[in-house]
Amino acid sequence: MGNREDLLAGARRCLYEKGYARTTARDIAAAAGTSLAAIGYHFKSTEALLNAALLHACEEWGGEMQRALAADVQAEATPLERFEAIWKHVFESFATHRQMVSANLEVFASAGHVPEVREQLATGLEAGRVQMARMFQGLDATADRKAWAVGSFYQALLSGLLLQWLVDPARAPSSKDLADALRTIAASVEPAGTKGKVRKGAARKGKAPPAGGKRG
Repeated sequence: MGNREDLLAGARRCLYEKGYARTTARDIAAAAGTSLAAIGYHFKSTEALLNAALLHACEEWGGEMQRALAADVQAEATPLERFEAIWKHVFESFATHRQMVSANLEVFASAGHVPEVREQLATGLEAGRVQMARMFQGLDATADRKAWAVGSFYQALLSGLLLQWLVDPARAPSSKDLADALRTIAASVEPAGTKGKVRKGAARKGKAPPAGGKRG
């Protein structure tokens, strides 16, 4: 690799090991095996180099999530079994790439003041919505607003789970916990159009009033 590539690799390593705010130019130069002057020559500033490294971290994390979400699931699996199996792969990815998970949160935190990072994150989020709608439900989020909303739901679930797992992995939910929770939630939601039918059915089950009289 040339100095530019070495600096990017070193900056990315520092992001994973020390975080954005705690990384200095000397840290990057030491990790890359280059001089401090090389940072100015290739990137003009340490901030610009770190921002470039953030973009690479975005790409790396996005690729890892795509692999986790695309993991093989048995063809005969029920929708709930598929749901549980996919999240199991995602959690395994969290554990394997903990430093990447941590750096990813810093990437999100930096999005407010680094437009290039924000744009790349937005693109990645949209791609994630499309992929999750397809993986979990077999829906095309590019052609249907409701399918897009389903993808957004799963994207929100992923973001929240990532935060829980990073802050308190011992008490973060497992894939089985998620499946149990989904089963409980689904059981409490009445299918559309059944509410009135249930009430009418209940009324029919009541005791008939006496002939010529009224129900008390």
